[in-house]
Amino acid sequence: MKMLLSALAATLLIASSALALRPGDAPPAIDMPDQTGEKVELAALKGKVVLVDFWASWCGPCKHEMPVLEALHKKYAAQGLVIVGVNIDSSPKKMNKFLKGTPVSFRIVHDRKLVVANRYEPETMPTSYFIGRDGMVRYVHEGFEKGDAAALEERVKAMLAETDATD
Repeated sequence: MKMLLSALAATLLIASSALALRPGDAPPAIDMPDQTGEKVELAALKGKVVLVDFWASWCGPCKHEMPVLEALHKKYAAQGLVIVGVNIDSSPKKMNKFLKGTPVSFRIVHDRKLVVANRYEPETMPTSYFIGRDGMVRYVHEGFEKGDAAALEERVKAMLAETDATD
């Protein structure tokens, strides 16, 4: 019985990782309103570099990552960077409390029912999906450590320097 359960668990793990969003994939729709009530539609953002970041108030690394994302937003938004934070807290109260202590000016979507999270299937919090000007996932960054700030900025700068292949 143990072998059967182990085999089943391994099969599910392999199937789950096979479904995970990877570079080269088309990103799933978000189609939810942000904190201002405006619907986030990725198709409308084609031609820009989009960073979709999944986070939660209970996530320790998210607390360190959010100020880095805010700095990237302030520095590169005028060059075409759009950041969409997708919060997965069960309550907007928890999300809003977090954002009071760590305010951001980029778009935030509250995915209380995990509709968007189930489409993207992030394996850890936080997870960032970098979408190129062509509208395709180019890079996936899981987790966040202090040294990641410079790597995220380099990725953003490199993607902003690229032109859309459809131009």
